[in-house]
Amino acid sequence: MNNRLYGNLIFELSRKGRKGYSLPKNRMGGYEIPSMMRRTTDAALPECDELTVVRHYTNLSLNNFGVDNGFYPLGSCTMKYNPKINEEMAALPSFLYLHPEQPTETVKGAEAVVTLLERSLCSLTGLAHFTFKPYAGAHGELTGLMTIDNYHRSHNDMGRKKVIVPDSAHGTNPASAAVCGLEVVEVKSMADGTVDVEDLKRIVSEQGTEISAMMMTNPNTLGLFEKSIPEIASLIHTCGGLMYYDGANLNPMLGTCRPGDMGFDVMHINLHKTFSTPHGGGGPGAGPVGVREGLQDFFPVVSPYHGNFSVMLRAYAYILTLGREHVKEVGSLATLNANYVKESLKDVYELPIDGLCCHEFVFDGLKDKSTGVTTMDVAKRLLDYGYHAPTIYFPLLFHESLMVEPTENESKETLDGFIAVMRRIAEEAKTTPDEVKSAPHLTPIGRVDDVLAAKHPIVTYQQLLHDKD
Repeated sequence: MNNRLYGNLIFELSRKGRKGYSLPKNRMGGYEIPSMMRRTTDAALPECDELTVVRHYTNLSLNNFGVDNGFYPLGSCTMKYNPKINEEMAALPSFLYLHPEQPTETVKGAEAVVTLLERSLCSLTGLAHFTFKPYAGAHGELTGLMTIDNYHRSHNDMGRKKVIVPDSAHGTNPASAAVCGLEVVEVKSMADGTVDVEDLKRIVSEQGTEISAMMMTNPNTLGLFEKSIPEIASLIHTCGGLMYYDGANLNPMLGTCRPGDMGFDVMHINLHKTFSTPHGGGGPGAGPVGVREGLQDFFPVVSPYHGNFSVMLRAYAYILTLGREHVKEVGSLATLNANYVKESLKDVYELPIDGLCCHEFVFDGLKDKSTGVTTMDVAKRLLDYGYHAPTIYFPLLFHESLMVEPTENESKETLDGFIAVMRRIAEEAKTTPDEVKSAPHLTPIGRVDDVLAAKHPIVTYQQLLHDKD
């Protein structure tokens, strides 16, 4: 590989006087910019010809890892394949150029899409109504908790300010509760990774009149189905609280069971996870909130518009493509793939909780702890073999957590390749541990100092004091 362009910043490729563009003559006349807004020196921008610019950014793009060029076992956080037709639908000019302030009579088609998507989500979740105003999953959580709070306020039940959250929950759950002005009460997990119902009974008996809601993710962050939900829902409803379903792990539930049928009153769905939208890198997202009949009147006003409409378009296109008969396969295939990988690796990686998982599972690092090779080392070594690492050091229940979520759309051949590499790394940890501990070796840069980068980030380029020839 020629690293001359790969290893240089665009500033380092700059040569004084070179241009990669030509602008048309100004036909708009002049405008005097106030002196206080004018530069006193030229902007320190790189000067490159067009071909150098094209090659530079093309080469940079080849250093990015994505689902279009490799296996990404980070799972339903949309590190999975999103059919390109969904992108085409979202890019249709009739939708793409809509403005949120257009007259209502000119956006009937868009309104129809939202209505049809709501019907689809109601059918899939067993809930009665959805609001599409939240812009992301965490925003949806906040909206859902505000809905619950509004419900209690309407009954003049102002003392319900506590939310029960399992110790295995996503970090956004307690964060959303805190932002909503609610107090978090943690319920413990049992040895099998599911909610300790006896601990929950204690909490309800002691604080029942103060309980606003219980937040649950099902399957939970260990990829385990919470079998006691009917009993849990009964406990919460009996004390006057409501059940909230975190839809982050909805994938394996599609076509199998519905939150509304389990006893949940409110839930959010990450459309950008379960129903297609490339979400890696931080956006865009959408977190519509669904409620059982009677709670729709308590939706808060969190936005004057329907969230990220393009995400809704992708989601509806995805649902239509699968259809009623094939959407049922999503959950079963996600579960099958995860269990296949888990069973193929549990003899060399530590499986703290055995048994059937859903869409994801968690190892506690390598089984042989004597090598000194950590989960971080395994993740870095995977890069040398062309695989992105799974989620590491989450959930926090285990010291060396390594969470694998292969998703429903990966083939057996892809999974077999990943399994083979994971086994090879486990063997390297025994025979050549230093090679694993110092990985990666084949990427553009090697192991970086994460702590130093976080404490002393370098986010600007210091322009050289002299120009190159």
